[in-house]
Amino acid sequence: MEDVSRMSASSRLSFAAQEVRRFDRDRFVTVLFAPPERREALFGLYAFNQEIARVRELVTEPTLGQMRLQWWRDTLDQLFDGVPVAHPVAEALAMAVNRHDLSRSPFDRLIDSRLTDLDDAPPPTLAALEDYAEGTSSSLNALVMEVLDVHDDPSFRASRHVGIAWALTGLLRAVPFHAAARRLYLPVELMVEHGVEAEKVLSGEASAGLAKLAEALAQRAREHLARARSYKDDLPKTALPGLYTALLAESYLDRLGKAAFNPLDTRWSETRPRPALLALNAWLGRY
Repeated sequence: MEDVSRMSASSRLSFAAQEVRRFDRDRFVTVLFAPPERREALFGLYAFNQEIARVRELVTEPTLGQMRLQWWRDTLDQLFDGVPVAHPVAEALAMAVNRHDLSRSPFDRLIDSRLTDLDDAPPPTLAALEDYAEGTSSSLNALVMEVLDVHDDPSFRASRHVGIAWALTGLLRAVPFHAAARRLYLPVELMVEHGVEAEKVLSGEASAGLAKLAEALAQRAREHLARARSYKDDLPKTALPGLYTALLAESYLDRLGKAAFNPLDTRWSETRPRPALLALNAWLGRY
């Protein structure tokens, strides 16, 4: 694989790639393992994902967030009709859509799921959180598979479970960030089960109950990783670059365990793409 530092030099990156490198370093590194002719499309997808994922951070009230998301829905209408839109991420996305004949429905589910971010109420159940994880992450993975020209059922199923595991891991990593913004993505049913008080989490107070809750979510993420890997013998090698976040999720979950499952300890959650780990497993054909 090309040297990551050389490939990531800002002067040699498109706008979309620079945005992904800035806001989603983990996925940025996984793209470097994809075939060169497919990387810009992946950067376009991931840059679009960043645009809609950050809407909640950029608005002061839900109506403004709804307007931003509706703009992207309208933009997709134009892109799928072949109408150019003068926006750097939209231009990158148009290339991906046209070159790889991407499906529309995963885009719609991504936007629908991001509407949930505009409601600060935590998910009521673990099932609701997993549905959100699937909508915001597995839908994106489905489009990644299309860019990689992978359309078989085992690959789709594996990418779905990897997406959920990656999203659950990301939400655990984001607990301090969300708490500072007085938002929680911890399921109410698990907070009740483990005696976790929402206000204490929002104030940054660790507890044994919070650690137990984080351990339960981490275990659920690992279960999805195991499900994803149960398809390993049935996948084409071309699907692997879209599944390498499984390796990174596992690495972060290992670090969470070493931090006694305290999600408020930000040391475990610091971004660490680990290109050497990905390179080794790419050579071994693992994800």
